[in-house]
Amino acid sequence: MASSSLSPERVRLLELSRDRGASLSSLSDLLGRNSAYLQQFIKRGTPRKLEEEDRRTLAQFFGVDEAELCGARGKSFETKSAKGSGNWVSVPRLDICAAAGAGALPTCEETFDTFRFSDRWLAEQGLKGADLSAITVKGDSMEPLLCDGDEILVDLHQQPLRDGVHVVRLGDTLLVKRVARSGSGTLSLLSQNPAYPPIEVSPAEIEIIGRVVWKGGRI
Repeated sequence: MASSSLSPERVRLLELSRDRGASLSSLSDLLGRNSAYLQQFIKRGTPRKLEEEDRRTLAQFFGVDEAELCGARGKSFETKSAKGSGNWVSVPRLDICAAAGAGALPTCEETFDTFRFSDRWLAEQGLKGADLSAITVKGDSMEPLLCDGDEILVDLHQQPLRDGVHVVRLGDTLLVKRVARSGSGTLSLLSQNPAYPPIEVSPAEIEIIGRVVWKGGRI
């Protein structure tokens, strides 16, 4: 299939993968799909569109707006004053590192700064009214999804556990891992970096601090 006949979101996905040097099979693995998933999405048109969770994961990985992967056409940047542009929500930046590696002791949980997000943007991300805090990732076990130094938004609202990336407390250490249910009622703490093996724990051994819902970092 020639690129000229591809839909805009498929063309954009190809551009992003080439610019980042990431193969479609590795991106499929990142989504927890079979290695041919994105190849089929682009070449064969199946699935017709990416699921919301897959789009969100890819958008976070590439550092782009999710709309670029669902066929929505973005607007050009305009220089405007933020004054009077709507309501803003201040999210505390905590002096905490969640280890994407062997684990780290939290030394301080004080707020040292804030991020400001528009109320509209939070609503568009499904985060309106969420109990959010921002902390820093330390280590490389969650690469390429989360890199050392990235800042992540954590939704601290307690809710039924579903598979996804969470900040957890294991003993006295904070970790950021993909949490998945495994056999015999246990949980697997999974890293994106294959150099780090899974950690099997019982639900009683860990505290789920919150779900990672967004990331930001230098390019």
